Formats: sequence, structure tokens, C-alpha cells
Amino acid sequence: MPPKDGKSAKKKGGISKAEKERLQREADEQRRRDEEEARVIAEREEIERLERERIEQEKQEQLELKDRERREDELNELRHILDENHSAVTVWESECRDKAKWERYMRCNGSPDPSVQPEINSFISLWREDSETQIQQILVKCALALQLTNELDFLLSEAPDPCVAQQYRETLLCLQSIIQCKLNQATEELLKFANSHSDIETGNMQTVIQDENITLCLWANLNKNPRFKGFQFEEAGLGFELPKPLAVNDIAVRILHTKYDHLSHHSEREQLQRRRSVMDAILTPPTESAAAVPDEKMEEVGGDEGESSKPVEEDSRSLRSESRKRSAVSVISAKEGRKSSSVKQLEEGENQNGFNSSAAEPVTDSADVHIVDLQQFTPLGGVFYFDVFHLPPQSRIVKGWEMRELQETGLQIFPYPTEQSRIQSSTSVKPDEHSSTVASFPVGVTVALPDSILFLEDPHVARWDPFGQHWRADCISEASYDAETRSISFKMDTFYAFTLLQESYANMPFQSWELRPLGQDSALFTITGALIEGKQCMLQTEETKNLDHLLGKWMSPSELQKAMRRAGINIFVNEYSDKYVSINPKDPLIEHTVYEQMALMSSAAAFSWSRWNTQCGQEHLVLQACEQLEAGPVAEEAWSLYLLGAQRNQHLKMKEHDDSFSPELAEGSEFHSTFLHMLRQDMSIEGQARVRQSHYLYTDTVQRLLCATRVLTYS
Repeated sequence: MPPKDGKSAKKKGGISKAEKERLQREADEQRRRDEEEARVIAEREEIERLERERIEQEKQEQLELKDRERREDELNELRHILDENHSAVTVWESECRDKAKWERYMRCNGSPDPSVQPEINSFISLWREDSETQIQQILVKCALALQLTNELDFLLSEAPDPCVAQQYRETLLCLQSIIQCKLNQATEELLKFANSHSDIETGNMQTVIQDENITLCLWANLNKNPRFKGFQFEEAGLGFELPKPLAVNDIAVRILHTKYDHLSHHSEREQLQRRRSVMDAILTPPTESAAAVPDEKMEEVGGDEGESSKPVEEDSRSLRSESRKRSAVSVISAKEGRKSSSVKQLEEGENQNGFNSSAAEPVTDSADVHIVDLQQFTPLGGVFYFDVFHLPPQSRIVKGWEMRELQETGLQIFPYPTEQSRIQSSTSVKPDEHSSTVASFPVGVTVALPDSILFLEDPHVARWDPFGQHWRADCISEASYDAETRSISFKMDTFYAFTLLQESYANMPFQSWELRPLGQDSALFTITGALIEGKQCMLQTEETKNLDHLLGKWMSPSELQKAMRRAGINIFVNEYSDKYVSINPKDPLIEHTVYEQMALMSSAAAFSWSRWNTQCGQEHLVLQACEQLEAGPVAEEAWSLYLLGAQRNQHLKMKEHDDSFSPELAEGSEFHSTFLHMLRQDMSIEGQARVRQSHYLYTDTVQRLLCATRVLTYS
């Protein structure tokens, strides 16, 4: 039987034990050969890698050595260019100021010079004593006074001596007060003759008087119709609704729309005072004597508001005048520091960042959430003064004689809500369980948004609190916005001055930006579209509605910023912007340095945002740049990426659309201590000539706009 099994195994083709051992030996030998070959290849690759690293290291050391050798020369050249431009701009600005003073002195139109105290004091005294009450004459004088306030604002922006600045501030407040007083006198004069101008259809008097600064809508209740609901001043785009208790009284309603805003600076003053109190509390050691000081100050402020308001206003005005002087890059305040800080930062290197770049926290009354934070919201379109007055006694004809009761009280506010209106309201409206007082019948307002303002979103409404001296969002209800008619309607519990608000940073963070040349001393800065040329800027935007008064007009950088903010387009940052906007924080000094050098090169080089800027840390910046001598768009393949730091700038090998970030140096490129020399090394002769011929005013304008928008941080 066993032999049969062996024969059957052979027939089935089985492998013998010896054959298996031979095959195993061959497999082991092949494996050893493969392992040896792999080891040899790995060793060769490791040797090659080490050799490449050695060559790269030597190349890197050579580039670094070359960079160190020319570092001082590059920094000195950059310092010389910046100082030369700064000196030229300073001389030009000084000559402009002297010229403006001379032209103001030679002006012979009868207007006083607000910088000359005797002249402006005489103007104020004579106007205050002037008995003229005709509205048209009042408006002419108010327009002149507004021009004087604008001049005073400009003088304060020049940061004069503290004593002179205090005189300017007092004069400014005095002019603002007299303007409002004269408008009240003109309103009273119109109401005295209301029955002479009554409307045949309604039996009431309604009139609209306006000029370029003021719109006065006046309605007098002569008919006392209890079914009266409200009135719409069609030509002014304003209207109101009255509750029944008011419709049967001798009253007059005024909506005074001023395109200027003489209230918000009081709110800024109060918020500034609270901010300083908080900072003092933080910085003061927690001792008993120190802890008692804030309480005493709070008692003084609460006990005598009149006495405390003046120093607060002085402080706030002083700070505001200083802030107007500063560049929008809050870390560089003085021009003397600006011209040397960039090079100084480059010299000190990345490890010496002792500068405190954090801005002060904007502080509002945390206990009162209804107070409007004017750092977060911006009043637009001026102020709407919504008032109700006692109707002055009207004249009567008796036996051919016109008889009129004369009063010495002036224009009298009609108190509303009255006790009677509260009682009537309590019988028809269910009182709020959580309220200790019964709400009165509200008054309604309808406002067509000013044509000169671009609201990016539905506007908010805030009313003025004359006691707290700030804008508030409470006591306003049933607000509704009609996008088709661009009008907003709402109700208030009584008559207040109110304004329309928009979020200050609705445009931020920016999605992208680009700065490209259009020719010698001409460039297009695209965020929302600002065209730069020489010392002037001009707004261009795809959204042309409501911006006709701005588009195509050349302005200085500061004028453009003010005009755009007034029109509802805010792309400019301040020291509080990062508290409300999600940003990509960068070292402010490095950022400012880059803006200076971008401005120097902007006649021949284009710059654009990069998505990799968010991934390189605070101490580095990444942007796209290339030489651009034509006025058209930049070709996509022309862009190159640059990594910029305090000590070193380099041209990257990677492109914008690569999958991952790599700091590898571009082939044939070198390290440079300044962005200026980095770009200039690959620039054509024509491009370098264009850069050398750039006018200092053009360069300063580009730099100011870059610093005001801070696109490298807010994109």
C-alpha cells in the first residue's frame, strides 16, 4: 500500500523536500541581493541629499553673507529716499499753509478770520445781538457760520498750541450754539404768522424751507382736527404722525434736518471720559486712597454736570485734534517718527519688538446697553431735530386793526407726554407688567434716506439724550425700512432729535485689493475703487447711485476720507477697528515699512493681496507683485509672491495657487534687506527710471491711502 501512495504523489506533480530547500535558498539570496541593492541606493541617495544640502547651505550662506554686506548700503539708500521725500512734503505743506493764511488775510468778503480772536469775537457778539429773524437772512448767516466752523476744524487738525487750541474749541462751540439759537428764533417768527400762511385745504400751516445745509419743515395746528393723523412733507421726504391728544392742542411740529452733526462730538466726549476713567482704574494701584478717588469723581460728575462737561470736552477735543493729525496707522503718530521708524525697525531686526501695538479698548457704559458706541456705528445724513412747540398767539383783526399778543418767553417746548395723555393711554393700552410707568401714545416719523448717502444695509435709528449727552437706541419702536422707496418709518415715545446709523466696518474685512500703475505718478487702488493721481484722489465705484456728488472729483487724501465716510463708504481704519473686525494681525512697524516702499514703487510695479498672507505669522507678510508699465490689467502669470520681514525680503519660488506654502527662494533670486531693492533687482531700465522720477506728492498720497486702509491686515 505505501508504494502506491508514493507513486500517486509523483503522478500528481508534487515538489520534493530538496527542491523546496533549493528554492528557499534562492529566494533568501535574492532578498539579500535586493536589500543590499536598496542599501546601496539609499546610501547613494543620502550622500546625494547631504551634498545637495551642503550646496544649498553654502549657497544660502553666500546669499546671507552678500545680504549682510550690502545691508547697510540698502538701508541708508532707503532712509535717504524716505527722508528726502518727507522733507519735500513738509516744505510743500508749510508753503500751502502760508499761502492759505495769506489768501485768508486778503479775502475781502466780510467774513471774519476765525484764527484771529478779536475778529471772531466781534462777529459772534454782533450776530448774537442782531434782531434779524427773517429765515432767509438767518440761513445766509448760518451758512457763513458753518464755513467758520469748518475752518476751525481744519485749524484744530493742525494741532496748534494747547492755549490756541482751547480758544478754537470754545469759538467752535459758541458758533454751534448760536446757529441753533438763530434757527429757533427764525422758527418762532414763522409761527407767529402761521395763520397768514394757512393752507386752504387743511386749514393748517405747513411749509418747507431749505438750503444746502438745512431743511426746515414746519407745521402749525390751526384747525385742531381730532381726526388729524399726520402730515408728509413730500418735497423734503419727511413726515410725522401725531396721537389724538396732540391733534387738538395749540401746537407746532418742526423737523429740522441739518446735514452737519453738532451733537455726536458731545457723545464722543462722554465716551472718552469713561474710557479714561476705566484706564485710570486699571493703572491705579488698589489702595484705599486710590479707590476713593473714582467715587469722588463720579459724585462730582453726577452732582454738577455743567462744571464737569467743560474739561471733559477740552480733553476730548484735544484727543480728536491729535487723532486727526495722526496717520491712520495708529502705531506711527508723528511725522518725525514716521520718516525713520521703518529703517530703524529694519536695523533692529525681528527679535526686538518692544513696541506695544495693542490699541485701547473702546469703552461704553456696560450697564446701559442702549447707549450707541460711536466706534462701532457711524451717524450718517446729519441730525433730524424733531420738536413740538407751543403755537405762539396768532393775530386777530378787530375793527380793521391787527392785534397780536406779544410774549417775551421765546419759543416754548410743548411738554409731551402730558399727564392727561398718560391717563388716556392707560385706558386704551394694557400697561407693561415690568414697567413702573404707563407708556404714552407714541409719535411717528417717516424719513426718506438722503440721496447723498449710500447705506450698505438697513439703517438703524438712534435718538439723542440731552441729559446723558449721547445717542441711545431705546424709546424707539416699530421701525421698518422700505428698500423700494428708501424710507424708514418708526415711532418714539416723545419728541427727540434723532439720526440714522450704519455699522462703521460694514465693508471690512476686505475680500481683496490691488494697486496697479496707470502711468507716471498715476495708479488705481482697488478696494471699492479709489483712483490716485499726484496729490489728489478720485473715487470710482461700480455703485454709482447716491454718489454722484463724489464720483469724478479730485480731492486730497484727507478730504476723500471725510467725503467717503460722510457718504456711508468707510474703508478706513482707526485704533479701534480691530475690536470690531476679524483681522489678520501683523507687526505694525513692518506693515508700515512695506506701505512706504510700495508707494515708492507704485509708478512701475503692481501689488495685490495673497491668500498666503494669513499663514505666515505676525512677523511676516506675503503679497503678490510684478513690474507693470502698461495701464491695463495685470496678466495672471505675471504675478510673483514675496515674503517680507523686518530683516529679510525674498522672492518665493511658489505661486499663488499652489497647494501648500513653501518659503523656498525663487531660482536666481537673492535676499535683500528692503522690499524696494528686492523689486528693483529684476526691474527693467524703464521701470527703474519711472520709480526714480516719481513725484514726492504722489508717493505721499499713495502711502497715506495704504496706511489709512491697512489692506495687509484688514484683508
